[in-house]
Amino acid sequence: MSFEYLTEEKAVEKAIAALADIIPLEAIQPPHSPALTFPGLEIRLHQRRVLKDGADIPLTRLEYGTLCYLAASPGQVFTKAQIFESVWSMESESCQSNVANVICNLRKKIEPDSGKPTYIKTVLGVGYKFASGE
Repeated sequence: MSFEYLTEEKAVEKAIAALADIIPLEAIQPPHSPALTFPGLEIRLHQRRVLKDGADIPLTRLEYGTLCYLAASPGQVFTKAQIFESVWSMESESCQSNVANVICNLRKKIEPDSGKPTYIKTVLGVGYKFASGE
């Protein structure tokens, strides 16, 4: 096989084609895309997208961070201070209202009925937990 009169691109294509005949190549599967999936709600971590019944839900950075933090550990109860320190990446001095506001806004966007939350539950006197939505 002569490569003298070929452009570099054509030469590479011919070399790959010649090697493909000799070496069996396996199809490469794309890596599994991480997602948190619950009834009616999907969080596509690799795309930073949240879908409610298949529709995109725009979230702020803090709303998205809070949702991911809670949804990553369904059933586990987190205090407002824990949520604040993890999502805001700051020490919690007066975090109570900040976390409560973000949770309220998040519920309006993802819950079927924000008055009766299915996903983000309040644990009185402690904080919040993410339920699977069932």
